[in-house]
Amino acid sequence: MSRFMTGRRAGAIVFVLCAAVTSLFIINFCNWIYACGCTWLWAGGNVHCNIHVQSARHCPWCAIGTAGFASVFAAIVAAQAAVCMGPARWPWLARLSAGLAAFPASGLVLALLVGWWKGYWD
Repeated sequence: MSRFMTGRRAGAIVFVLCAAVTSLFIINFCNWIYACGCTWLWAGGNVHCNIHVQSARHCPWCAIGTAGFASVFAAIVAAQAAVCMGPARWPWLARLSAGLAAFPASGLVLALLVGWWKGYWD
């Protein structure tokens, strides 16, 4: 690979790509974990989420509000930033793989923590 895709510059570029993937798929990830009804952002997003059904269990990520959801997103993206722009001398492909894997890994931990905190599986 060229010198352009090495070092800190590669880490920053890979991080932006990984954060974009997270931005695109985080609401689908929410539905995958909680089976809440959230869908693609361009297909309604949380319009069909169980948060809008009074008698249903409420999706924990939607129940914590916009600031809470933004905090979950920020924590996932911070994990991606750590692996993409960390001090390791990884090639860009390794950074990309680790950054993409950080999304479901950290997202799953956060989903379980917030789900248990909100009593979603009780």
